[in-house]
Amino acid sequence: MARQIFVNLPIRDMERSKAFFGALGFSFNPQFTNEQGACMVVSDTIYVMLLVEPFFQTFTRKPIADARESTEVLVCLSCESRAEVDELVKKALAAGGKAPNAPQDHGFMYGHGFEDPDGHVWELVWMDPNAAPPQA
Repeated sequence: MARQIFVNLPIRDMERSKAFFGALGFSFNPQFTNEQGACMVVSDTIYVMLLVEPFFQTFTRKPIADARESTEVLVCLSCESRAEVDELVKKALAAGGKAPNAPQDHGFMYGHGFEDPDGHVWELVWMDPNAAPPQA
């Protein structure tokens, strides 16, 4: 069985978050989605649990970081092409997200990203490993 990853993120408004990520083309597993949390399907092995803050708080004794004021995590997703990077950023901006940085083109690697409505940073990257510079 392939290893899976479940990224857990605190959110303030479930419907706003589901609408935002739905506009980017992500779906939700209804078996693990309710008013407290939503299981966003990124791939067959990658899931993001969007958890409303009071429910998220039940999993930790530490205070929840306000991602609009500080950075607790940078989520980076690979993309199939430069065009997919640009298209996802375009969709995120149209759905109310922000682009915190300009796109970065390193030839063999191209990246851009967005902030979701709760301030979490999502980096998107396309890379051609055959064109990457050799290791020293």
